[in-house]
Amino acid sequence: MRSFRDRFYKPLLLLFAAASLFSVAPVQNRLNLRRETLGLTRIDPLENAPPMLAFTTVALGGFRGLIANMLWIRVADLQEADKFFEMVQLSDWITKLQPHFSTVWVHLAWNMSYNISVKFNDPKDRWLWVKRGIELLRDEGLRYNPREPLIYRELAWHFQHKMGANLDDAHNYYKAVWVEEMTKVLGTSRPNYDELLNPKTEEQETRVQILREKYKMEPRWMKEVDDRYGPLEWRLPETHAIYWAVVGIENTKNDTLKEQDLINLRRVIFQSMQLAFVRGRVVPMVRGAEEFTTAPNLEIVERTNRTYEEMIEYEPDMRQNIETAHRNFLKTAVYFLYEHSRLTQAEEWLKYLKKKYPTAVPPDQNLDSFALARFQEDIGETSHDKVKSAILGLFQYSLLYLAMDEDERAVGYERLAKKIWERYEKEVGPVSKARVGLPPLADLKREVLTHMLDPESGFDPRIANQLRTKFNLPAPSPASPSTNSPPSTLTPTNPSSAGLSKKD
Repeated sequence: MRSFRDRFYKPLLLLFAAASLFSVAPVQNRLNLRRETLGLTRIDPLENAPPMLAFTTVALGGFRGLIANMLWIRVADLQEADKFFEMVQLSDWITKLQPHFSTVWVHLAWNMSYNISVKFNDPKDRWLWVKRGIELLRDEGLRYNPREPLIYRELAWHFQHKMGANLDDAHNYYKAVWVEEMTKVLGTSRPNYDELLNPKTEEQETRVQILREKYKMEPRWMKEVDDRYGPLEWRLPETHAIYWAVVGIENTKNDTLKEQDLINLRRVIFQSMQLAFVRGRVVPMVRGAEEFTTAPNLEIVERTNRTYEEMIEYEPDMRQNIETAHRNFLKTAVYFLYEHSRLTQAEEWLKYLKKKYPTAVPPDQNLDSFALARFQEDIGETSHDKVKSAILGLFQYSLLYLAMDEDERAVGYERLAKKIWERYEKEVGPVSKARVGLPPLADLKREVLTHMLDPESGFDPRIANQLRTKFNLPAPSPASPSTNSPPSTLTPTNPSSAGLSKKD
């Protein structure tokens, strides 16, 4: 016969276990609440997830972390061996095992856009990988991590740096494809926000649907960004960098974030604003044609200046560095405005520059002497955007003086533009021409003339009429827009001011 202890030992253990579980329940509830508040919960069921992802997140439970760690070790080994294609598959498995782990999305997208894309010589093949990197972050990474600032920053960086900068040999192709895609959705002019926010026709509803479902963009946020920083050109990547940085800040502003996360997103904004000012306008080479070039967006000079001043306040520890960048921007703004004949604005910003940074320029230096000194400085370097802006500005002055019958002065400006173009092309050399080369001189001149003949450009109609007479062009016709564009060969009828022909 069993003793008293043997008879009640197991029931007592069960009773003790039940009491322990009952007593720990309130503590567990508080722990779960804290985990959710701090964003530590990684076992919540995923909504609308693919079957494989839903299975792995539920079936493997806590073992997902161990498997993912083993895969990370293998990924690191493959990266050291430059085996990026194998890394893609392993990284994809890691995203399925740990979809809330933001680093893996960033790591995988970076490898696709930066490491794998450059393995191909054809720009079309490169674009497929860059596009896939963007889609991975935007369509999948943010789907499972809608409040993760790191993914927003990396997505914005893809637009700002990979597509917007000129470090990739295929950057012009990326921009051209993106302009084409955005033109199909938004048209060639500024977006009509009334139509996007309140679509009334089937065509308008289709465009909004494409924006939301394919590009994951909300019209209300587009309007907010444009109102705050615009007018912006939505067909260029810099604008999309600003958009995703702003959306990232707004979607995470109520979270407990590291200050550095917000700083990184703000930096994307003010750096992209500077790029948008320098080359934030799409200019068709010939009206109705797909070829285009970029030009400064002088309309955003005030708002670009404001973003610099905001960053100075946001980052007091970096004040000196940002003030240096701000001072350089103001110098560029004055020079660009001067080049494009906005002399009143240029004078105002030069006064602001002297007041804000008294040592930036000599106190007795006027606008003309400032522009001349800056011009000599810029043509001595190989900055694509600055040299191109200088040539466009010189052609504009040339055509203005041509319209005023100051033919010799017009020829002088055109000759100077040609010398700068030749010097730049010689400096960059044939190897870099495809990446940072300038368009032909005749195309640049035609771009300026087209802008000056456009009734909406702001130029005096009398100047446009004089130019039409000089180049023997027909009067503009609303019924036939093609008559508003200059021909492919630009030669003034006045022999004393012979312009550049197509062969130039």
